[in-house]
Amino acid sequence: MANVINWFEIPAKNFDKACEFYSAVLGAEIHKIDSPTGLKMGFLPNSNPDNVGGAIVQGEGYEPSAKGSIVYLNGGDDLSTPLSKVEKAGGRIMVPKTSIGENGFIAHFTDTEGNRVALHSMH
Repeated sequence: MANVINWFEIPAKNFDKACEFYSAVLGAEIHKIDSPTGLKMGFLPNSNPDNVGGAIVQGEGYEPSAKGSIVYLNGGDDLSTPLSKVEKAGGRIMVPKTSIGENGFIAHFTDTEGNRVALHSMH
């Protein structure tokens, strides 16, 4: 088993606003589709099909929440870069860039939908 996680979904009520937020923070386009199951999906950037992927999703049963599981997004070479874009894009930093020793750095934020999400990088 290469990864325990192979896919994640971040719920949204305001789909377009959530896609704009993640596009701004991650500095990449969010590819949007209407799925055959009636969901709106915005695929987060993933240039390597062997990596874990995820999407912003709007549809029945998808409720944004700051409680429960926390998804850690790749913060790139230095998570300070995407983290510096969170508040400008309408989010709120909950835990600033914090060292976790030899395992790098983390930071937590809430997105425009109220989901608690995190970033991780080695620097």
